[in-house]
Amino acid sequence: MSAPSASPADWSPRTPAAPTQACAAAAAGRRILVWDAPVRVFHWLMVASFAGAWLTSESERFRLLHVTLGYTMAGLVAFRIVWGLVGTRHARFSNFVRGPAAVTRHFRAMLQGRPEQHTGHNPTGTLAILALLGLTLAVTATGWAGFNDLGGEWLKEVHEAVASVMLTVAGIHVGGVLFGSWIERENLVRAMVTGRKTGRPQDAIRSAWRSVALLMLAAVLAFWWLQWQSAPADGGVSGRPADSVKFEHHDHDAD
Repeated sequence: MSAPSASPADWSPRTPAAPTQACAAAAAGRRILVWDAPVRVFHWLMVASFAGAWLTSESERFRLLHVTLGYTMAGLVAFRIVWGLVGTRHARFSNFVRGPAAVTRHFRAMLQGRPEQHTGHNPTGTLAILALLGLTLAVTATGWAGFNDLGGEWLKEVHEAVASVMLTVAGIHVGGVLFGSWIERENLVRAMVTGRKTGRPQDAIRSAWRSVALLMLAAVLAFWWLQWQSAPADGGVSGRPADSVKFEHHDHDAD
């Protein structure tokens, strides 16, 4: 519990030291815990999964890996939606989702070099976050449908187009983070690693919830292990069972 702050009117010439703006800034400028462990693990797992899925998107040899990472992203988004409703203070959507007016005001302030201070996500960054969550669901849904032959060639093109849009939004998000780190004098990348940012003690979260993060990580690793165990004997070249590949091969020889 933070100590109550004193008003300047409470001070008199007899007081040993009067509060100054510098002292107030120093008191407010402590390193506090903002991002819980589940948010951080989610973030970096999403980065790794999307990067891996993108790099394997054109490879038949690594098709199973591509599909596995896509399913992983869908599961992570499902977790993030739940955690956005019941998670810690700065992880909840109600804490950082704002209307167009707040986004416009924050964006204009950043361009003018006088950014607003937000302990959690700022309104501009929120746009990229929501867009990436929605695009993840779209890219995994179209990928799943295409993998199960539920659509024609057009569905594959839609899947690739959504993935390209997602890559563009991710790039804009990274650029915004770097620009925000510079203009706000706050290393936002480091904050998503350590969970700590500069802020007021009363804005800190009480617990990092490492147990939830460990459970999420264990679930992802278990899913990857199950996918590895179910990999076809041919190494997943086509993403289909090895018997199917062998059958087609024998038919070709008979011709």
